[in-house]
Amino acid sequence: MSTTESSTNATTSDTTWDVVVVGAGTAGCYAASTIANAGYDVVILERKTEAEAGHIACGDALKGADGFPDAIPKEKIQPAFTNTGVDHGRFEIPQEDTVLEIPIPGELAVIDRFEYGKRLIEGALEAGTEIHYDTVVTDVIQEDGGRVTGVEAIQKGDSRTYDAAVVVDGAGSLSVLQDMVDFSGSTFDTNVDYSQFSSAYREIVHVDEPVEWDDALVFKPTERSAGYLWYFPRTETEINVGLGFQMSEEPMKLVEDLKRDLRNRPEFDGARVEDKLGGALPTKRPHDSAVHPGFIAVGDAAGHVNPTTGGGMAGAAYAGAYAGEQIVEAIEQNDVSEAFLWRYNERVMDHYGGRFAALDIYNILVTAADLDDLTSLIAAMPGDKLSEALYSGSADISWKLKLETLFKSRGHWDTLWELYQTKQCADEILAHYEAYPSSPDELPAWQAKRDELMDAVYETTGADPKY
Repeated sequence: MSTTESSTNATTSDTTWDVVVVGAGTAGCYAASTIANAGYDVVILERKTEAEAGHIACGDALKGADGFPDAIPKEKIQPAFTNTGVDHGRFEIPQEDTVLEIPIPGELAVIDRFEYGKRLIEGALEAGTEIHYDTVVTDVIQEDGGRVTGVEAIQKGDSRTYDAAVVVDGAGSLSVLQDMVDFSGSTFDTNVDYSQFSSAYREIVHVDEPVEWDDALVFKPTERSAGYLWYFPRTETEINVGLGFQMSEEPMKLVEDLKRDLRNRPEFDGARVEDKLGGALPTKRPHDSAVHPGFIAVGDAAGHVNPTTGGGMAGAAYAGAYAGEQIVEAIEQNDVSEAFLWRYNERVMDHYGGRFAALDIYNILVTAADLDDLTSLIAAMPGDKLSEALYSGSADISWKLKLETLFKSRGHWDTLWELYQTKQCADEILAHYEAYPSSPDELPAWQAKRDELMDAVYETTGADPKY
């Protein structure tokens, strides 16, 4: 149970918890709810105010909510679903004067992300979680052996120490917590760099007349910087519009570039902007390992995002649940070692981590390919097969479709061959992740083989090494 010790210094307080979760996002709330539902004392430390908590830059497209973990019941978050009529993607390719319709498998909804965030927090509170707002973590506490035992924080100017059996890092992209921990005693993935992330900006825009594509997620490649624009309809007249680019590429002027595209779309004449927000998201493979004695990273903090679409809410929800379940077992067994927490890594890789790592290969291709050639080639591909590749990491194409694509892509056969070779590389990566190790001792050998496969990716695509 949590205890509070009064200090002679009125600005300092110490508390002890079973688990401290940093960040009240999707992963943090699902992790905390899972642990609290099991009867353990858990606190979420959230840097934002209570009024602003849950307000996060996002495209607002939620896929797969029908299968979310039940730590926070679906009926709790469902009122935030503003458009459940979307059922496909609409990929606009101006260079080819083409619109490609792409089926999107599974349940899909566009949501009010702020409302969704607030409802996640309510769900965590109802499960028995305590939340401390206006709380900024300033350091991570470690024993001599490296085990994490808590965090130091500032709450409205007051210093606080939070001791815990386990700390969960749900602090988002490029989490500062991972800069504070000495990971030398574990295999926790430190091969992380800003260039593996994307910078994004979005606005919530209101229009007077319903858009014609209110049943679709609209994508459009940017003119430069290996990025894309999106137009996701929350309702017929309320649209989440945004764009992003890979941080390894030439920077974009996000606000200006978005406004330029909006001006060229007649449906946005006279549009009113309600909300503006920017942020970063991982467009990388998941962390090779996201566990360390007494420490687990979840969601964006562990790279649990589809690197081709930016979709991360479903992965974050499952990561939080998987982490919470493993932490409960660890506390019950009085063993928070890397080896005992390792099962969390295995579950993530088995569920979606390997698929995301395979999809990352296509992300690498985009940074090196001629974008005009690549978009022209995509325009010649069957929409259902493109969808399969975007969401599964691979796609089976019959000889008939191969020949049709070959015919349609005349003039881009070099790029087509490169794409075919890249698919072969992605398939090999996916197969390798299916053999993800069952213990940290086996990870170095697994990484060495994976890195050999990645060398072939860089040779095939001509891209600079990403990791």
